[in-house]
Amino acid sequence: MGSITQNGKKAPGLQGVGNCDPESLNEKRPHSPFFSHLGLRRAALVMALAAVFCAAALVLWYFMGWGSVAQLVVVALLAFVLTGGRYRRLYVMIRTLPRDSRALIKLIRLRWRMRNYRKKNMSVAAMLRQQAANTPNKIAFVFENQEWTYGQVEEYSNQVAAAFKAQGELKPGDAVALFMENCPEYVCIWIGLSKIGVITALINHNLKKEPLTHSIKAASSKLLIYGIELDEAIQEIRDTLDPSFPIYRWSGSSSRNSEVTKDQEIHNDNSKGQFIDLDKLISAAPNSTPSAEDTFTGGFDDRLVYIYTSGTTGLPKAAIITNSRFFFLVVAIYELTGLHPTDRLYTSLPLYHTAGGVCGVGQVFVNGCSMFLRRKFSASSYFREAKTYHCTVGQYIGEMCRYMLSTPPHPDDRKHAIKTIFGNGLRPQIWSQFVERFGITHVGEFYGATEGNANISNIDDTVGAIGFISRIAPWIYPISIVKADPATGDPIRNKHGLCTVCKPGEPGVFVGKIIPNDPLRAFHGYVDKKASDKKIVRDVFRKGDAAFISGDILVMDEFGYLYFKDRTGDTFRWKGENVSTSEVEAVISNVIGFRDAVAYGVEVSGLEGRAGMVAILDKENTLDLAVLHAGIQKTLPAYARPIFIRVLTELDMTGTYKLKKVDLQRDGFDPSIITDKLYYQTASSGYELLTQDIYDQIQTGKVRL
Repeated sequence: MGSITQNGKKAPGLQGVGNCDPESLNEKRPHSPFFSHLGLRRAALVMALAAVFCAAALVLWYFMGWGSVAQLVVVALLAFVLTGGRYRRLYVMIRTLPRDSRALIKLIRLRWRMRNYRKKNMSVAAMLRQQAANTPNKIAFVFENQEWTYGQVEEYSNQVAAAFKAQGELKPGDAVALFMENCPEYVCIWIGLSKIGVITALINHNLKKEPLTHSIKAASSKLLIYGIELDEAIQEIRDTLDPSFPIYRWSGSSSRNSEVTKDQEIHNDNSKGQFIDLDKLISAAPNSTPSAEDTFTGGFDDRLVYIYTSGTTGLPKAAIITNSRFFFLVVAIYELTGLHPTDRLYTSLPLYHTAGGVCGVGQVFVNGCSMFLRRKFSASSYFREAKTYHCTVGQYIGEMCRYMLSTPPHPDDRKHAIKTIFGNGLRPQIWSQFVERFGITHVGEFYGATEGNANISNIDDTVGAIGFISRIAPWIYPISIVKADPATGDPIRNKHGLCTVCKPGEPGVFVGKIIPNDPLRAFHGYVDKKASDKKIVRDVFRKGDAAFISGDILVMDEFGYLYFKDRTGDTFRWKGENVSTSEVEAVISNVIGFRDAVAYGVEVSGLEGRAGMVAILDKENTLDLAVLHAGIQKTLPAYARPIFIRVLTELDMTGTYKLKKVDLQRDGFDPSIITDKLYYQTASSGYELLTQDIYDQIQTGKVRL
């Protein structure tokens, strides 16, 4: 495992991250005189060399004939190719030409479709209407033994639009908070609201109390819609909301073949603090296509939904998803992964997140695919249900693949029709094992933040790669890795105040150039403009340009393939080396049978840097510390081996299956505040129990690490 090491300091007085409004990015900036002067000098040098070469060729031709000129040309070409490492660059270009050619064709198709959508000022709601008109009886969703056709999805969403239009509480541009578990009606509600120009904030259904209240208010929501299955969470925050704030409760009685119990019956009376019966309003609304006067579906560049960040490092932030952004993400996955309208997706991802709610659902709305939708993810049921419901494509995210791999082998592991999976978060350490066990022939691993413009994809099944940068024509898709401080993520500037592009093998922060009028390169940011400013860096490749800064540390190999290393801020320094927590987590998880493991650094009094610590989930109390120690010694370099072990009986995780570590880092390794078992690495005998006495000796330097 390689370390992440960067040298250099940020130049004083130079503009770094932030201090920029996304709306101001249309401003033109002057070009750097440095680059223009450098370009003139290089051009003059090339012309001089060409003149010398031509003169020599003329002399040879005059005295010795054309044969000698031909020999001179061959010798000159060989000398050019075989010196300065050019032969290696030529090899790389030849090796990557097929990949880049395929990618270019896919990119052209993507741009062509996006151009057509822009030309027609297309919205996602208009696209659904078109799909429903063309194939009204085709299956759109399969959910809990019920089938929803395109026509039925269109009709239910029309009822939603008509119901809220009749209420008169909302106008185009308003936001509504949606808090429900996975179901087809969830999708129908937000697409229906978009038909009257309303933006839906898709709230994580796992949230409670302060984070839930924050998410509702962060989007400036005019009202809240929630599913009755989440009634307890809403009751807990009711007093934190304005008494007049409208809350609509959905129970499913307005859906086809619904069975609603007496306990789910509610009253349409909000004046006494009760909730408005949304099912009653939907059932009474017409299902016909609303008239032009009653709709405002928005256009290609208008806002569609708000999707929140996962909240691994704080309270969630609402990212803006426009119709154009929705189309880009959906069509990019479709083209780059090689999907087809006849495909049926298996989706158990949460629909409030980009992967499931946009990249998955969008294949239905935009590309005419079908979807088997599950309320929640189940590792043991994934491929069995995929077989039962004839799914051909699977979705994954985060740690899902590791959970599936940890299940006992089953005869149905390969007896299914799924050959392609797409998503993000399949770790290189389990990639080959996963595809071999479950018979997967193509993995469409992609990378990109919900709010960002730096999106990439692995199109040729290179194990562990999250995408690539063309080594032949990198300017076609302007993304890059620039040198940065791994602890803060701040770009390291050169003497001219610009960022420095990393060479192959050098880790750095991933950035994507912002081009406002290009739907592939635009950056829409968050609802909170201050949060958006922090994700923009100025003066990247030339003075006055701007780029989205991802906050992720990546590394590129010589062929241009990109690999994820860590999140900036998660990397910590120990014994003069930078340690990648994601790599430590992956290695240790493999050693202990694919269990959850969270790596982070903790401060120790009197020592520079942070000592490595790993929290391991062990509900059954079966963790073998001797096996763990032996595996760590064998697979991790000395500086990356965790000094402390914390054994957990439960572990917090985001709704998108990412491990949380903020609270664990805050606790450190102090036995006086941690009730879980703690262990420390001794010099000779592996991991031993960390007592209060040992802790005190470590902090005073009596026990050396």
